[in-house]
Amino acid sequence: MNKTVEFIKNKLDNFVPEIGIVLGSGLGELADEYCDIAIPYSEIPNFINSTVKGHKGRLVFAKINGKNVVMMQGRNHFYEGHTMQEITYPIKILQALGVKKLILTNAAGAVNETYKPSDLMLITDHINHMGTNPLIGPNDQSLGERFPDMSEVYNKELIKLGEKCAKEIGIEIKKGIYWANSGPSYETPAEIKMIRLLGGDAVGMSTVPEAIVANYCGMKILGISCISNAASSDNGEKLSHEEVIDTTNKSKKKFKSLLLKILEVL
Repeated sequence: MNKTVEFIKNKLDNFVPEIGIVLGSGLGELADEYCDIAIPYSEIPNFINSTVKGHKGRLVFAKINGKNVVMMQGRNHFYEGHTMQEITYPIKILQALGVKKLILTNAAGAVNETYKPSDLMLITDHINHMGTNPLIGPNDQSLGERFPDMSEVYNKELIKLGEKCAKEIGIEIKKGIYWANSGPSYETPAEIKMIRLLGGDAVGMSTVPEAIVANYCGMKILGISCISNAASSDNGEKLSHEEVIDTTNKSKKKFKSLLLKILEVL
C-alpha cells in the first residue's frame, strides 16, 4: 500500500482528494468531462486493469464544484477471476489518499416491479449473496476493526442529502436494497423471484465488496444504482451487457446532474 500511495502522490502535486466516486458500467462520462490528472490502472503499482466494456480503467483527479474529487473510472469485479482483496484494494488506497466520503455507483437490474429502466435508486442497505467477504484473512488493525459494525453501511444523512438534491433538480429517485451476486451470468426468473421475496429491490455484481471495505475503513458511503434493465422475466426477453450500456448512456445526463448537485452541497 505504501508503494501504491507514494506512486500516486508523486503524480498529484499536493492535490488531496476528500471525496471518492466509483463510476460503474457506462457511467464514466463524468471523469471524461472533469479530468485534471488521469492515471491508468495499468501504470499504478499493485492495481489490476479493468477488462469489462464500459470501464476505462483510470484513476481521475479533479476539482468539481469546489471539491477535491478522485474518480475510479471503472472497477474490477469478482467474476473476472480476481480475489475479493484485489478488487477492493483501490478502496483502501482512496482512504489512504485522504478520502472521507465515498459515492459508489453501479448499473443494476430491477427486481422491484415498480422500477423501470433509467430509474435511479439510492441504496439504503445491501444483501451480500456473493458467497464470500473481502475482509476474510488476516486483519490490519491500522485499517479497521476485526469485526466491523454493519448497522449503517450507507450513511443515512447522505441518503437524505441525495433525496434532497434529486428533488431540487426535478429528478424522481427511488430508495431500495441492493442484492449482490457474483455473476457473470444473469439471474434466472426463479432467482429473481427469490430475491424479491427476500427483500431485494435491485441486483448487480459489484459495489457490496467495496462498501464493506469502505465501511471497515471508516468512510461515509452513498450508493446510487442506475436501473439498466428488468433483472429477468418469464416472457422470453433476453438480457445483454449491451442493453446495460445502452440504458446507462440514455440516463447518464440525469445521473451526472445528480452527482454534480450532490458534490455541490456535500
